[in-house]
Amino acid sequence: MKTLRKACLLAAGAALTAGTVWAQEPEINDMTTPLHLLQPAYKVPYGDLTAGQVKADIDRVFAYIEAQTPVRVLAPDGKEVADYRDIPHGATLERGAFRIGSYEWGVTYQALLDAAEVTGDTRYKDYVTRRFKFLAEVAPGFRKIYEKYKDTDAQMEQILHPRALDDAGAMCCAMMKASIADPSLPLSGLIENYFGFIEHGQYRLPDGTFARHRPQHNTLWLDDMFMGIPSIAWRGHYKKEEAAKYFDEAARISRQFIERMFVPEKGLYRHGYVEGLAQQPTYHWARANGWAILTTCEVLDALPEDHPERPFLLEQLRRHIQGLAQYQSSEGFWHQLVDRNNSYLETSATAIYVYCIAHAINQGWIEGITYGPVAQLGWHAVSTKILDGGQVDGTCVGTGMGFDPAFYYYRPANWQAAHGYGPVIWAGAEMIRLLNHWHPRTNDSGLHYYDVKQTNPSPLFYLTEDGKGEAVE
Repeated sequence: MKTLRKACLLAAGAALTAGTVWAQEPEINDMTTPLHLLQPAYKVPYGDLTAGQVKADIDRVFAYIEAQTPVRVLAPDGKEVADYRDIPHGATLERGAFRIGSYEWGVTYQALLDAAEVTGDTRYKDYVTRRFKFLAEVAPGFRKIYEKYKDTDAQMEQILHPRALDDAGAMCCAMMKASIADPSLPLSGLIENYFGFIEHGQYRLPDGTFARHRPQHNTLWLDDMFMGIPSIAWRGHYKKEEAAKYFDEAARISRQFIERMFVPEKGLYRHGYVEGLAQQPTYHWARANGWAILTTCEVLDALPEDHPERPFLLEQLRRHIQGLAQYQSSEGFWHQLVDRNNSYLETSATAIYVYCIAHAINQGWIEGITYGPVAQLGWHAVSTKILDGGQVDGTCVGTGMGFDPAFYYYRPANWQAAHGYGPVIWAGAEMIRLLNHWHPRTNDSGLHYYDVKQTNPSPLFYLTEDGKGEAVE
């Protein structure tokens, strides 16, 4: 011990001789440091968020999809077709990374229309208008080709002859919304073609609920809530003379899906339901739950305030949001199977939940103090999946229905899946709307939402009657 002490004294003397003064670091403990203010090791951003930051993320995604969705018709020799009245056999829409007539892009168009409204950035609306006008202009020429040769471009075939709600629903709803905002758009022919399939072409159960014959006879897909019901609801605004009929139909089918597919003890929906089974396969796939909550928001937006089904749908929305909130991960995302935290974290569903929760707050359907931090944490998570080039990563690819967990656990996820782009833009737009009306800030290190701007500079404060807060000593 004496030897060690002697060595330490010699070292100290040498340091002083060299002109060096060692400053002893204060020990970090409960007496010397406010430990509750230490910076946590969050895996996604936490706390501060501005509308400008969200807008920058939307713009990055928008720049990418604009470059990846061209609007040209190419002849078989690869040259651009200039006259859409005389489209040659074998002509195709120019290929980009995404199909401009798919249901994923129907979601994207609706998201961009909303983003244009909340930000005032007309580029978003112009993108939608240009593609809708293009599709309306080329449709007659491609229809002539089909009538003569019984084949046509695959993208146009999906538009001209929809064979599933996936082909018709989201695009129909997007075009009706665009036409309601701008009646001069030449979309009535495409809208009626789409809606004709939704109303009369899609298979239904005897009570009118949308159903499919796969993977089992009379199977309900939660996806079809969104692919069919919002178009019926918004039809009430597009065809005002028949509004009551469509509002009632949308509310009725919503209730029928809810009664079969919502699992109250979980606060979640099952992905599939087979009519007549006593034991239902119950897997809470994340994006399907997204389609369900998005449908409820869309129907509530469309229904008049005095519609008799509003109270039921409002309560259902609140039950679903409460259920979802309890499963949000520590990183802000939701899992591919919502209630199984060893399944992967998924981007598109998280973005849909962010949109719907923020929208419900903005509409006054749920309380911002309770759910604002949930939405913001979700947005922070989503923002980490927007790559430098604007691609949205971590999105589950298109998914059928499985009756076992492995099917969902191992579905691929990457930035090439089109399903993530519309939800991310829609979530961003609604977060900007939320940030324009609410005032998030940290209090005692935790994020909180306030309906009055807090001006106290202290990170520790309690609210006073004037809404400014008072510092905690």
